[in-house]
Amino acid sequence: MFKNNLKIAWRSLKKQPFFTFLNTFGLAIGMAGGLLLGLYIYDELSHDTMFADADRIYRLNADMKFGGKEERLAEVSAPMAQAILNDIPDVELVTRFRGIGSVFIRPQDARSNVREASVTYADSTVFKMLGIHLLYGDARTALTEPNTLVMTKTAAEKHFPIDQAIGKTVVLNDQEVYTVTGVIEDLPKNSFLKDRGLFLSMSGYEDSQLAEWGNHNYYTLIKLLPGTKVENIQDGLQNMVGKYLIPYAQKFFPGITEQQFIDSGNYMYYSTIPLTDIHLYSKRSPEFSAVSDIKNVYILGAIALILLVLASVNFMNLSTAHSLKRAKEVGIRKTLGSQRSSLIGQFLTESGLIAMGSLVFAVIIAAAVMPFYNDLSGKDLSIPFASPFFWLVLLLATLALGVLSGSYPALFMSRFVAAKVLKGQGDNAIGGGRVRNALVILQFSISVFLIMGTLTVFQQLSYIQGKDLGYAKDEVLVIQGVNALEGKKTAFKDGVLRLSQVNTATLSSYLPTPSARSSGTFMRAEDQSMEKALNMQQWQVDEDYLSTIGLSMVAGRNFDTDHFASDSSAIILNEKAVSILGKTPEEVIGSQFVNDFDDGSIITVIGVVKDFHFESLRDEVSALGLFYGTDYSSNMAIKLHGGDVSRTLSEIETIWRDLAPSQPFEHYFMDDSFNTSYEAEQRLGQIFMIFTVLSIMIACLGLLGLAAFNAQKRVKEIGVRKVLGAGVGQIVYRLSMDFLKLVGLSVVIALPLGWYAMDRWLQDFSYHINIPWWIFALSALMAVGVALLTVSYQSIKAAIVNPVKSLRSE
Repeated sequence: MFKNNLKIAWRSLKKQPFFTFLNTFGLAIGMAGGLLLGLYIYDELSHDTMFADADRIYRLNADMKFGGKEERLAEVSAPMAQAILNDIPDVELVTRFRGIGSVFIRPQDARSNVREASVTYADSTVFKMLGIHLLYGDARTALTEPNTLVMTKTAAEKHFPIDQAIGKTVVLNDQEVYTVTGVIEDLPKNSFLKDRGLFLSMSGYEDSQLAEWGNHNYYTLIKLLPGTKVENIQDGLQNMVGKYLIPYAQKFFPGITEQQFIDSGNYMYYSTIPLTDIHLYSKRSPEFSAVSDIKNVYILGAIALILLVLASVNFMNLSTAHSLKRAKEVGIRKTLGSQRSSLIGQFLTESGLIAMGSLVFAVIIAAAVMPFYNDLSGKDLSIPFASPFFWLVLLLATLALGVLSGSYPALFMSRFVAAKVLKGQGDNAIGGGRVRNALVILQFSISVFLIMGTLTVFQQLSYIQGKDLGYAKDEVLVIQGVNALEGKKTAFKDGVLRLSQVNTATLSSYLPTPSARSSGTFMRAEDQSMEKALNMQQWQVDEDYLSTIGLSMVAGRNFDTDHFASDSSAIILNEKAVSILGKTPEEVIGSQFVNDFDDGSIITVIGVVKDFHFESLRDEVSALGLFYGTDYSSNMAIKLHGGDVSRTLSEIETIWRDLAPSQPFEHYFMDDSFNTSYEAEQRLGQIFMIFTVLSIMIACLGLLGLAAFNAQKRVKEIGVRKVLGAGVGQIVYRLSMDFLKLVGLSVVIALPLGWYAMDRWLQDFSYHINIPWWIFALSALMAVGVALLTVSYQSIKAAIVNPVKSLRSE
C-alpha cells in the first residue's frame, strides 16, 4: 500500500512542478534556518561539558557589599582553596586560576619575542580536575614546581617542534625564565579556557601563597565527591566569613565582629555555580572568558521554532490553495471506493516526500552558507555529517514536520463531498476559511513581531554608539605592551609627541574600555570606620590622561608634578565616588584618605572628574580614583589630528623598534575596542534581521498561496462583476481588502507582544532607549506593504482575465 502511495505521490508532484517547487522551497528555507540555529543553540548549551566529571565541578562565587559598592564576583580570595580542603570533607579537589593577560615570550636562545595573549597561573591539580590529557609531559608533576609552564600545541609550535618542547626554557617579558614541562591539545572553543595558550605554575606565584582574604581575584573550581549534593557544602562555605574573613578584617578594623559587619549594611555571601552553567547563567565579573546569556538561547530557539512553524503554515496554505485542482481527483477516488483513511495516507505520503526533498535542499543551503554564518555568529560550527545521531534526529524531525504540515491539507481534502465536486460545485464544497485566515494572522503576527525586534535591537545599538560616553574615543590610537619598554616609557612618549600628526599622548594602567581592573578600599583619614570606607577602582595615570581621553573636570585641578611635588600622593575622584561620600565636588577637594590595604599612606583629593562610562552600558558608572604614576602603565593612548594615519603608524613603529627591537609592536583604535564590547548585541541584531527576512519571505509565499486560492474560488464572481462594468482597480481592491484586514489584525496582536518582549530585553542595559513610536508605525507599515505587494500580484492577475473564460460554463 505504501509503495503504491509513494508512486502516486511522485507522479502527482511531477505533474505540478510549480506547486512542488514552492512547497519544497518554503520548507527548505525554514528547515535550513532551523538547522543553523539548532547548531548554534547546541554549541551554547554544550559549553564546558567536554571536561571529565563536569557534573561534579562547580565554581565559587562571592556576592559582597563593602565601602558603598555592591559586587557579584566570579572570583574569591587566594587562601579559600586550602581552607575548603581543610574544612569541607565533601570536596575532592580544588583548582585556582589567575589570569594575567598577555606576556611576551621567547626561547631563551632567541632574541625576538612573541606576544601570547591569554596567559594564566594554574594549580597543578588542573589536569586531574578537568581530565585534560597531556600530549607530552606528566600531568601529575607538570605544574608542581615553580617557574614551570604547560603550553598548548599552537603556542608551542610558535617556538619549537612540540615533540621537543619538554625541558626547553623560555623567557617571559625578558625577565623570568620558565621550563616547559608539558604540551596539551588546544582547548575547545566552547570551553571557559578557550584561547588560553600558557599555563604557569601557581606554586611560583607569591601572591597565591598569601593569606589575603580581602582580595578576590582567583577563579576557583571545586570538584565534589561522587554522590555529594552541592547544597550540603553551603553552610561550610558561609562559615568561612566568620572563621577567616572577619579575623582578617580585624587587622584594619580592630574589634569588628561578624554581626557588626552585617549591621553596618555590608555583607559577604559565598555561593557556587555548576561549571556547565557558567556560560549562560553567570552574569558576574570578571569572567575567565566571554559569556553569553540564556535569554539569547531562548530568543534564537524561538526564532528557529517560528521559522519551522511559518514553513509548515506556508505548506498548509499552498496545499489548500491547490486543492481545487485536485477536487475531482478526490471525488473520483471516493466514487471508486477509496476510504477517507486511504486518501489521508496518500496526501500524507506526498507531504512526507516533499519534506524529505526539502531536507536535502536544507542541508545543501546550510552547508553553503556555513562560512558566512560562522562569521556572523562568531563561532566555528560545522554540520556533523559523520554523526549517526545527528542524521537520526534530523530524519525524525523531518518526518514529524512533514506529518504536521500535511495533516491539515490531508484532512481538508479528504473531506470533499464526491457528489458535489463531480457536479462542478467544488468551490462551494471547500470551506476551511476560518482556519486559513487564522494561519495568515499567525504568520504575519510573527513577522511583525520580528520586524519590531530587529528595529529595536538596531536602535539600541545606534544609541550605544552615539551616546555621549563622557570621553573621546575617536582618533585615539592605543599602543599595547608599553610595560615591555621598562625604563624607556617616557622616552617613547616624548618621541611620539614630536610627530606632527600627534596631538597628545598618555601612559596609563587602564583605559575606558570594558576590561578586568583593579579595585581597592580607602578609609577617610578623619574617620577610619568601616561605615565610612570607600571601595572604588584605582587607575594609575599621568598628567596628560585627561586631555588625551577627553575627560572634563568638575572641580579642582589636574595632576601637575612640575609645580606640585605632592601630586605623587594625590587622587582625582569621579562624581560617583563623591556622591557615595555624601559631599559636593567642591567640598571633597582637600579630603584625605588612608589606603590601609596597601601601605597606609595618606592620599589627598585634588580634583573631581565628570562621570564617564568606562564599563559596559549594561552597568551603571561606579566609583573611580585616578592616581598619578607610570610604574604600572601597560598602555599608551595617542590622540591623533587625523591625516595620513598609516604614515603616522609607521613613524610610531619606527620609534618603537629603536627602543625595543625584540618586542612586537601591537596597536588598536579605541573606538574599535569599544565596538567589540557589544559584539553579542550586534550579532543578535544581524541574526534577527536575516531570519526576519526569511520569515517574511515564507509568510509571503503562504499569502501568495491563499491569494491564489481566493482568486480561483471567486473566479466566476470576478467574471460577473467585470460583465456588469467593474474595473480592474475595483476588483483588485475587493480581493486585497480581505487580506489586508487579516494583516491589520496581525499588527494589532503583534505590536503589544513585541513591545513587552523588547522592553524586557532592554532592561539588561542600565542605559537604554525607550521604544519610540515610529518603530511601531514602521513595523506595521512594512508588514502591510509587503502583504499588499504579494496579494496585488494575484489580484491583478485574476482581475485582467477575460470574463468569457470564467462564465462560459454557466
